[in-house]
Amino acid sequence: MLLGFDIGGTKCAVIVGELTQKGDIEIIDKKVLPTEKPVYEMIELLFITAEELMLEHHIGIDHLEGIGISCGGPLSSKKGLILSPPNLLGWDNIPIVKMTEERFKRKVLLQNDANACAVAEWKFGAGKGVDSLIFLTFGTGMGAGLILDGRLYSGIADLAGEVGHLRLSETGPVGFGKAGSFEGYCSGGGIAQIGQFMARESLQIGKKVSFCESIDDLPKITAKSVAEAAYQGDEVAIKAYDLCAEYLGRALAMFIDMLNPEMIVLGSIYSRAKSLIEAKMWEVINREAYFESRDACRIVPAGLGENIGDIAALSLAVMSNDNLKF
Repeated sequence: MLLGFDIGGTKCAVIVGELTQKGDIEIIDKKVLPTEKPVYEMIELLFITAEELMLEHHIGIDHLEGIGISCGGPLSSKKGLILSPPNLLGWDNIPIVKMTEERFKRKVLLQNDANACAVAEWKFGAGKGVDSLIFLTFGTGMGAGLILDGRLYSGIADLAGEVGHLRLSETGPVGFGKAGSFEGYCSGGGIAQIGQFMARESLQIGKKVSFCESIDDLPKITAKSVAEAAYQGDEVAIKAYDLCAEYLGRALAMFIDMLNPEMIVLGSIYSRAKSLIEAKMWEVINREAYFESRDACRIVPAGLGENIGDIAALSLAVMSNDNLKF
């Protein structure tokens, strides 16, 4: 049996599962908790919830084969510390691995959420069977997990894959605290900013915008509302997603040229808005990337859907046990 913790800024999940004889992960049960208590109270609540789930499903500690913890960075997987994630106030230098190992008497593996999702997609999702894969979160933010030559690559300080910080233009939507960044153009918050900017321009010259009736409504714009309008043919919304796709293509072309991956897996937003993004994205990749590297790389939506966070934490649980094989 496997135990996973997925720690997020607004909610946490405790997941129990198992590695099947076919080599897949089966989720047995999970509980979701709001991340609203002080750090050590929250961790104790997570532990109690895990113990309750184990008791409910007759899982003794002796039956636990591994424990995985997925959490937003920065963190130190080598030291087992959650350092100071911006979405987890007060979670500073938390020895989460030591605490979990002392409680459950099993080896624990900690990784940031993008790395954990990369492992999950590599072993159980869209990337099954490949040796080199880049996973891009492409959701609320933009981060990457890198599987290179059959191994997770996390960098000397667990900071490999912080691609949202890359500046793609001198000005533009803000992400990762930087105008014109990859996250600024290609994330939920970034697409909302693009939609707001383009809607404001149109409204100021008297053009109607279906997803924003007035200047006062600009703060209500989201990536989802822009996508819905684009699917209904709204020209401003279509242009917003075209701009996102343009910069997505530029970034992917750089990754293709730099790392020569077999596959790039795009999460969240790409899965939901592929038809709004794909054509423009490939137009740019075809223009910018070296053709042999480009032709060797498949670009696909994430395969694990809404379960990816749960499978990611359990994938780390598998990795924590040297006797388990994917």
